Amino acid sequence: MGVGIAVGLSGFAFGVTSAGAGLTLLQSCALSLLVFTGASQFALVGALAAGGNPLTAAAGAFFLGVRNTFYGLRLSQLLALPRYVRPFAAQWVIDETTAVALAQPTRRGVRIGFTVTGLTLYVLWNLTTLLGALGAEAIGDTDAWGLDAAGPACFLALLAPMLRTTRERAVAAIAVVLGLGFLPLLPAGVPVLIAALAAPAVLWFEGRRAGRGTARESAGESGRGTTDRKETDR
Repeated sequence: MGVGIAVGLSGFAFGVTSAGAGLTLLQSCALSLLVFTGASQFALVGALAAGGNPLTAAAGAFFLGVRNTFYGLRLSQLLALPRYVRPFAAQWVIDETTAVALAQPTRRGVRIGFTVTGLTLYVLWNLTTLLGALGAEAIGDTDAWGLDAAGPACFLALLAPMLRTTRERAVAAIAVVLGLGFLPLLPAGVPVLIAALAAPAVLWFEGRRAGRGTARESAGESGRGTTDRKETDR
């Protein structure tokens, strides 16, 4: 419940950002009800606010949401839910519910953690989205208040604690460089798609480095084997 409440309250920032991007109250609430994955929602309204093409903005949001597919593959094994329940549970497969579920030692704990986190977060996220959108309409021009920065700030606050390894930090750093570098050159929404190339680039580099290390080890073992044979001959 702690995770659900803490993250659910950030739906207010999404409601404000969405209204500031020009979406209606109904559109903002529909995004939270149907999409329900914060990073994708923020990416979509951010691209629209910057004047991006709706299809490009939707593509960027889609690619950010693809990670939930991989969460689902793991959670389907741990939750082992009946088939008729899975389509409904899939709506709650996000970062927070996955993190809480994976931390539980038993299947019963996994189900309780997933359900409580998902229910708490879904209800609060949608409620605060409504309040945020209503609040944005009440205060008028959100740009004048600087509230357009609320979405990115909230997204960074969620992302930063997840960057624990050198690989993850490298992907994040390269993604930032790519995104900012192409921002003035490409239409809004496209730079975030380019930034997604950071992950395969880092993995490719690590694979090349590991391959060179293996080759050096093999060469070293071969050299030692030759030396051992010479010593044996003597």
